[in-house]
Formats: sequence, C-alpha cells, structure tokens
Amino acid sequence: MKKVRMPLLVLTSATLMLSGCAGFQTSDNSEGQTNDEGKTVVDFWSFWGSELRRPVIDKIVADFNASQDEIEVKHTYSPWGDIWTKELAAIAAGNPPDVVINDINATAIRGKENQAMNLSEFMDDGFSDKFYPELWNATLYEGDSYGIPFNTDTRVLFYNKDAFEEVGLDPEDPPETWAELEEYAAMLDVKNGDDYDRLGFYPLWGVGYDVWLLNANGENYFGADNNVDTVNINTETNVEVLNWLKSWRDRIGEDVVNSYQAQIDSQQGNPFFSGDLAMLVQQPTFYTQISEYAEDLNFGVAPLPEYEPGNGHTSWGGGFVAEIPEGSSDPEAAWAFIEYLTGAEAQEYWAVENFDNVANIEAAEAAAQSDELSEEGQMVYQMAIESMENTLLTPAPVEAPGFYNYINPHVDEFFLGSMTAEEALAQAQADVENLIESNQ
Repeated sequence: MKKVRMPLLVLTSATLMLSGCAGFQTSDNSEGQTNDEGKTVVDFWSFWGSELRRPVIDKIVADFNASQDEIEVKHTYSPWGDIWTKELAAIAAGNPPDVVINDINATAIRGKENQAMNLSEFMDDGFSDKFYPELWNATLYEGDSYGIPFNTDTRVLFYNKDAFEEVGLDPEDPPETWAELEEYAAMLDVKNGDDYDRLGFYPLWGVGYDVWLLNANGENYFGADNNVDTVNINTETNVEVLNWLKSWRDRIGEDVVNSYQAQIDSQQGNPFFSGDLAMLVQQPTFYTQISEYAEDLNFGVAPLPEYEPGNGHTSWGGGFVAEIPEGSSDPEAAWAFIEYLTGAEAQEYWAVENFDNVANIEAAEAAAQSDELSEEGQMVYQMAIESMENTLLTPAPVEAPGFYNYINPHVDEFFLGSMTAEEALAQAQADVENLIESNQ
C-alpha cells in the first residue's frame, strides 16, 4: 500500500472565502488553445505538489491524455494558499485556467459571484447519483451544480483494543454514546500522581468544537436545508456541548492537555501510537500514519458516539471539487476532463494510491475491497464509507460567506474563560444574523 504522511487537508468556508470580491465581468477568451498536434489544451490547476500526491494526479492526467486524441490536459501546480488568489486574478483578467480544484464548502458562493461556471448543461439527469448526496448538495446554487465533488473526508473514532481488554472492556464494543465515551475514558485513564501514564480520551484532539455541536444537533447551524431563515447557534444544546467540552479540560488539567497536544503535533510521537492515549477522533486517513509509525498497534475504528441513544452518529466532513472557472477557453474540453477525473476509474486509483476518501460512490466501494490495501486498511476505509451516510458538510450559505469568522472568536473567548458559553453563543448568533442581513 502506498503510504501517505499527511491526511486530507480540509478548509472551512472561512479559510477559503475569497468571495467578498464582487462578481467578475470576464472577457471572452479565444476559441481555445491548441498544441502543435492540433489538440485542444486544457489548463488544469491543483495544489497537489507533494512527492506523494503529485505522481498520482499526474498519472491520472496522463491516462486521460492517452485515452483520446482530441484534448491535452496540462497540470499546473500552485502552492496551497496561493492557488485560489491566483485563480481569482486570472478570472478578472479574462484568462483563467480551464479546470481548478477548489473548496467544496464555498462552491455555491463562487457560483453566485460568477467565478465558476454552471455545469448543469453538460450533465445528464443521472449524473449526480454517482456522488454522495451530502457532497452533491454542497455544490448547488439555485438548484444547479457549480463544481463536481472529487474527494472528501469524515471523522471516526480510533481506539486501542489492547487497552480496552486490559481494563475489562470488550475490544469489539466501542462506546456508542457520549455517556459511554466518558465512562470508558475514565476506566482507561491510568494516573501517576497529577500526571497520566495513559489518558482515556480528550474530545478536542483531532477535531474542533464544531464537530461535537454537529454531532449533538444532527444538522448544521442553518438547519437541514442550510437556509439562513434558521440560525441555530445560540441554543441550549450548544451551550451544554461547549460546557461539556470545557469540563474535560478542567478535569484533565491544562498542562496535561498541552503536553499531549505537543506530542500529537509531532505526528511520529502521537501518544495513540505508543498506547499512552486510548481513544482519538481523527480522519480515516490517520490510518496511514498508524501504518507508518505503529504498524503493530492493535486498534479498532468506530463511528463517532451518539449524543444520546437514538440521536445518530453524526460526523463532519469537507472536501474539494473540480470546477470550470468562468471564462474558460474551452468549457466542453474542460468538462470532458472533469468527467474522467471524477469517474470511477480515476477515483478508485486516487483512493487506493493515497488512501483518501473519494466522492464517487462506486469508486469508494471498490477501493474498500482493493487487494492493494491491507486488511486493516480495508477495515478503516469501509468504516469511512459507512460514516459518510451520517456525515454533514458545512457549506456557507450565499448570504453568510465566511460565517465561521463570526463564531470562532467568541468560542475562543469562552475556552479562554473570558465569556460564558451563553455569552459567546449569543454574540456569535447576533454577528451571523447581522452578516446575513447585510447580504440580503
């Protein structure tokens, strides 16, 4: 199995949001660029430039180029953080790339701002069925898709089976609810004075507070329909969740939390690998680090525990889409490449080589059964697929671009102790409502 040192990086809508710019008025490009052989040239931009991912995407591009004789795709790497700024500048200049990889959670906003093309004219009625519904819905603006899902992720619970057995817990029966999670964590703790030889669990390693809010509510801040008429930030449940999260830090102690966090940040020294941490929430791609740094670790993987019995194992994910920027020199050729890029063959290859969660359902299911994955790899990938059924995205409504920027600072103040949970969420709700009003 190919080993990947870093998991899929996922941006919230706040991080990628460049849509404060007004919609661009683009000039028409020439009828298209051709190479010396008369093939239409498609300029494809991505941020996959690492020694691990660059060969995979380049192989997909090469396979597409070899599959037909009318189009030549040229892959251009642009560093993370620069690519989207350069793309917007290129759109404004009327000379954008033909295909670009972009953040899924801001796709609708880019459609509204005339930065991405409406792709509905290129696809048949059943095209959307190839992809996980939650991902597809995140690409829609006024019912039309402006980006095709490429890859995604979710969050699951990794746990140490040997530690479970040591304290009398069934290693095949991970915690189902938050109450069981607390109970199991207490049983798994091994204290040495004020220090821990083993810590059972801490909820804010691997995920942020927002994942637990989604888990408790079963929907995002704007309801099941992601409609700004509903803003569910300052709620009793969310107050309870924030206080629950803070109670873990208060019980364990800030010094212990910081010490473990430093080890987690080192990757190779992650305390989960050594058995000093019994449970950890992470992306399924975390398995690639286990296989590299702790190949003998006896671990299991499970859905995120339910807030309450019957509440659902809701998780969170993000991902990326392939878009045709407004002003592409040849949208039809660009679409032909996107169809290949998001098709089952290319998606399965990406999934297996990178151990990455892909958006194409057929490809994901095939990857989970691939002989190129180890038995443990198949187990983790299958859990990722099952978790996708309960995974929510947090796409930014077009009336609330960058809404996380209006929530995070207040929640930070709560964790720092300068605001109560009620105060933080009340201010966040007011700020987001003001943001929505200003964009309506």
